[in-house]
Amino acid sequence: MSEETEAGVRGRLIDAGVELVHTQGAQALSLREIARRAGVSHGAPRRYFPTHLDLLSAIAHEGFVELTDRVTAALAAEPGAPEGPRAALAALARVYLDFALDRRGMYELMFRHDLLESGRLGLRETSLPLFDLVARLVARARPAAGPGPEPATVAAALWANLHGIAQLWGWGSLQLAARTDDVEPLLRAALDAHLGPEAGAR
Repeated sequence: MSEETEAGVRGRLIDAGVELVHTQGAQALSLREIARRAGVSHGAPRRYFPTHLDLLSAIAHEGFVELTDRVTAALAAEPGAPEGPRAALAALARVYLDFALDRRGMYELMFRHDLLESGRLGLRETSLPLFDLVARLVARARPAAGPGPEPATVAAALWANLHGIAQLWGWGSLQLAARTDDVEPLLRAALDAHLGPEAGAR
């Protein structure tokens, strides 16, 4: 089989997995079902992905690519784009939450412990550039005066906060606890907690 054909089969398997996780959730990602949807034999995935985790990691990688593309589009220097680092962080937070709710199966897959622990996902190449963007925006958005943790530490805490909001909102728990169907005040509160109150805000 030629290298081009091999790449094509790999791509079909990944695309089939992405479609499957979007329509049926991460729990549906069996090798047999992915192969069936890709139109290849049941044994084909093992020829291109040594383990099930390798194929799942390749599928999850597509989720990180989509999330990064959404963030990039939201922060693009175009009319209507957010101005200033805090506004950019607010837009990023909304994109993150929207992705978590729109792509719940993929979101779950992207942060599966076994994938992250295995090292196959290539965390440094997939999610760390996005995290580095958050850290840079945090460094620019925080007040210059006074001691405090490093921007990377604040960025990690903010990310954890957003991840928790996304999970709890997706489950419906946060709406019940906060007695609201509007997530925006929670996102603003997360930014205030980690960056300090916005200048001029009461």
